[in-house]
Amino acid sequence: MSSLVSEKLPDAQGHFGPYGGRYVPETLMHPLQELEDEYHRAQKDPEFQREFEYYLREFCGRPTPLYFAERLTRELGGAKIYLKREDLLHTGAHKINNCIGQILLARRMGKSRIIAETGAGQHGVATATVAAMFGFKCVIYMGAVDCERQALNVYRMKMLGSEVVPVKAGQQTLKEAINEAMRDWVTNVRTTHYILGTVYGAHPYPVMVRNFQRVIGDEARRQILEKEERLPDLLVACVGGGSNAMGLFYPFLNDASVKMIGVEAGGEGIVPNKHAARFQGGSLGVLQGTRSYLLQDEYGQIQLTHSVSAGLDYAAVGPEHAWLRDQKRVEYTYATDEQALEAFMKLGRLEGIIPALESAHAIAEVIQRAPKLAKDKFIIVNLSGRGDKDVAQVAAKVGLRMPL
Repeated sequence: MSSLVSEKLPDAQGHFGPYGGRYVPETLMHPLQELEDEYHRAQKDPEFQREFEYYLREFCGRPTPLYFAERLTRELGGAKIYLKREDLLHTGAHKINNCIGQILLARRMGKSRIIAETGAGQHGVATATVAAMFGFKCVIYMGAVDCERQALNVYRMKMLGSEVVPVKAGQQTLKEAINEAMRDWVTNVRTTHYILGTVYGAHPYPVMVRNFQRVIGDEARRQILEKEERLPDLLVACVGGGSNAMGLFYPFLNDASVKMIGVEAGGEGIVPNKHAARFQGGSLGVLQGTRSYLLQDEYGQIQLTHSVSAGLDYAAVGPEHAWLRDQKRVEYTYATDEQALEAFMKLGRLEGIIPALESAHAIAEVIQRAPKLAKDKFIIVNLSGRGDKDVAQVAAKVGLRMPL
């Protein structure tokens, strides 16, 4: 495998081939350059790296286990399945890794206020958590529809001292939340840092978030070598913006023997407005600061999206994922709502682990793939978050009666 993909990109302007870049109002060009410069200094600063690693270990609970899913493996009758347990992190998902890195950068830059967008609420909770821990004012933008289906996380953010602003424009989901966060940033750029939650947006966010999340794959690599004395055959992760997937995949990109699959949200099927699988029905365009694959109509208008999981319900995908697809290094597929719900229930009943609906999309793909692989093959699936936030929604969909 050429080192081109993993080591030489993005270029100095933040491009992954034709993807990425910096498409923002002039007001944001300086703060993005300031952020890029500070990030590069921090990367080379041993004290910053020590502090980052300290909080990941002592506050977040890293390293997370690489757990052999024995009963799921036996049930499917094929490859051995390992779960990378990001669900065990403080706040319940991988999002905290990136938030720790960015709050340390915000402090270095002398900012006093934090803003963020959130879909499923896990990034919002992680942002609210680090803002509370470091004493920052915090405002989180969340689509009104997502506020309703992720009510538990709204309460958590408020309890942590953050203001949650329900966004009632458009489809009232993640895209609109990002729009509002960017408007806020333009207005309050001197005092405010925007903790963007995924490998998307204007440069340097895609590369910066990827590098804060690569701890997932770095750990998984060490752990599988310790357990099995060789690399895995297959990595699987869900892809919304794509940070949990990039975090797992990135340290393995130069290992040609390791196949990788990213799983998008197939919603109710691959028909316009009923899914969020950008590589199934998308085309090249610019949205919210970067150039990547988008779900848009022939006139460039962003289409409606749908997924049972709020965290995957977004019209665009991270630019590095688009590049990796072009290079045929990562295969991208999708799981429907129905498949994700089935996987959600199956993992709970076989392994005693209730996954986030986002992660359940990755489990759904493993359910399809594992039986077709020999028993001496290994799969690592990124269990990017836990499913507490989704229990009421899933119970309603599968017909379980909730107690009064």
